[in-house]
Amino acid sequence: MPLPSLTLVLGGAASGKSKYAETLCFQTEKLRVYIATAQAFDDEMRAKVSDHRDMRGANWLTIEAPIDVSAALSDRSPSEIVLLDCATLWLSNVLLADMDVEKASDSFLAALIACPAQVIVVSNEVGHGIVPDNALARQFRNAQGRLNQKLAEESALVVQVIAGLPQTFKGTLP
Repeated sequence: MPLPSLTLVLGGAASGKSKYAETLCFQTEKLRVYIATAQAFDDEMRAKVSDHRDMRGANWLTIEAPIDVSAALSDRSPSEIVLLDCATLWLSNVLLADMDVEKASDSFLAALIACPAQVIVVSNEVGHGIVPDNALARQFRNAQGRLNQKLAEESALVVQVIAGLPQTFKGTLP
């Protein structure tokens, strides 16, 4: 059974969700496209980006799209599989740019649905922790929760990864 047009891979920080999403991409012969939403502002983040790039290997087209994911998705073709890593950093970028989160999220979802390529979206599950102690963190947690719910609703396959182990919540793994 092939992957559906939209797959959501959720997990906590360092849960193995990105690595698992990459394994899904390798199950197809399609051209692999990586849409990166991270912005490397410090040495630690630059090292993390480099590690992720090394893990993937050379046979990926990498597109850096910290905010304008819609443009990157609109240029894709049915012969490709896209790994968008990750919705959490994208949302952080939108919040920090003081954009309208609801409007940006709606555009993000519309672009995912309209994309002619298969898409796997990686996102953090942020609802397992305590209530944050500041307004920005609470705004982020709530917006991420709403975005994940919308992504899960639109995705035919939803998988959560914990300690590197995938658990399917919706759909069937190929």
